[in-house]
Parts: sequence; C-alpha cells; structure tokens
Amino acid sequence: MNRPAHELGREVSFWVSAGVAQRLPSACRPPPPPRNCADTSPASLSPRHVLLVDDDAVTSECVADYLRLNDLRVTPVESGKRMMQVLYEEAVDLVTLELKLRGEDGLQLAAQLRAASTIPLIIVTNRTEEADRVMGLELGADDYVTKPFSARELLARIRAVMRRYRSLETAPAPDDGAVRAYRFVGWDLNVRLRRLTSPAGERLPISNGEFGLLVAFLRRPERVLTRDQLLDLSRLHGGDVYRRSVDTQILRLRRKIEANPLRPELIKTERGFGYRFCASVAIVHSTERPDISTGRLSSPVKSERSVDGPL
Repeated sequence: MNRPAHELGREVSFWVSAGVAQRLPSACRPPPPPRNCADTSPASLSPRHVLLVDDDAVTSECVADYLRLNDLRVTPVESGKRMMQVLYEEAVDLVTLELKLRGEDGLQLAAQLRAASTIPLIIVTNRTEEADRVMGLELGADDYVTKPFSARELLARIRAVMRRYRSLETAPAPDDGAVRAYRFVGWDLNVRLRRLTSPAGERLPISNGEFGLLVAFLRRPERVLTRDQLLDLSRLHGGDVYRRSVDTQILRLRRKIEANPLRPELIKTERGFGYRFCASVAIVHSTERPDISTGRLSSPVKSERSVDGPL
C-alpha cells in the first residue's frame, strides 16, 4: 500500500522498476540528499517545475511525491497531448519522458520536443537496449535513465541537468512578445495568460491596470520609477487626470502580493520620486509554442534568465 507524501519524510527512497515502486527497507535506505543551500540565484526563489510524463500512475505519483519533498514543483501527466497542454499553459523547467506511452511513440515525442525547443529533457524508461539509449541521446535528450532506478538518483540527475542549464542562462533580455512569465520570491506571473500564481499555488485575479504596473516593475527591478514612467510603461493613459490612479493600482497590487500591505517589502515608496520593486526577478521566455490541436510544437517553449537590476 502506498503511503501518503506526508508520511514518507525526506529519508525515504525507493527503487522504480517496470511499473513497480518499491520502498527500501530501513537498513537499505540511503541518507537524504543534501539541500542545495548554496543556490541563491534569483531563479531559485521559486520551485523549479518538473513535467513528469509517464502513463504508469503508481510510478508517476511515487516519483512526484519524492521530488516534491525535495523542493521541486511537479506536474505528472499521462500522454504526449497533456504534455503539450502543460507546456503551453505553464512555465516548465525540465521534462522527464517515458518512451513507452500507450498508443504513442516516445522517441517521436522526444524528437518533436527537441527539434522545436531547448527545454531540458531526461528520458526515464524501461527500454534498456543500447540502440534506444543511443537514439534518445542523439535526439537531444540531456540524460537517459533506465528502470529500475532510485528516486534519489533521479533527483540528482535532475539537479545536475538544471545546473548545466542555469550556467547557460545568460542570453540577452527577450522582447515583450517573447516573455512567457516572470518569477519573484515564489510568485509566478504568466504574461500570455495574464495569470498571477502565489507561492502556495493559488491563482489570484488581476486587473488590466494591476497587470500593466506589475509587468513594468518586473522588467525593471531595483529601479526607482516615477508615476509618469509607470503610466507609460504600463500602457495606461497619461495626463494629470490619471496620474493619481497609479497610487490606487499599487495599493491594490500590494494587497495581493505583499505579506503585510501596510509594511510593503516588494513595492516600496521612494518619497518625492516614485516607487521601486525590491526583489530579484527571473524571466521565463518562449523558444517554442506547442500546438495543442496537433500535439506538435510550433513556436518556442521556454528558457529562463535572471534579472538583477534595470533592463
């Protein structure tokens, strides 16, 4: 019987074989993987999002529980179509893909994903033949893990791939049309869907005015912006009639994203000048977009860079 995640604890590990998740006896359990306390990059302020593609529900949930206990956000899906939907709707940092999906060719899915995007990809499968491993890596997978594997090993491989990609996140800032999402201290603002998600995963409604102001701040963190600049940057109508509306929109925005709106830590007032956004920001930008109707990728999916100051 599978134990719920809250009973597993960080010290639980297990081996995953073909369709079976087995908890190790206490004497055989490896020590818990060390927390990556040295990772203080802006992107690390939000949990990294792993998309787990496997049609074996038992294996998928066991692996997802373990990864969540180690500070990763995990979305399990059972098909290539669902994978494309999540890639379209969410900012995903890494995909793990089982090749043996019912009615689908996993290698073909891997080829489509890699041909259209640079998103990190780990193939996790019970196909152990050398030809499959070589094909998967030649298609552009960043790693190839065969079942049986330990959840701890998979976690280590995921972290290793993410570290390699973080070292490459030095591309120039994308233009507005290429931005998929902004991340700051656990919050996620999906630009295309205009969706604001809290660190707890709750989606909060956001008005057009609040959205425009928040994007203006996130594109220019740690920079003092006047009301007039905020009006221009948020595409609100200029002029004295609307100038004070900035204060009202910021008050509403603080009520949504600040722990204590009366003592704001994110949007601070610079008296006599304007406002300043006081947090590191990570930009998630598109490199390909999945076509949900066909299950193919037709425009860029994502990459991420950190913003430590004015753009």
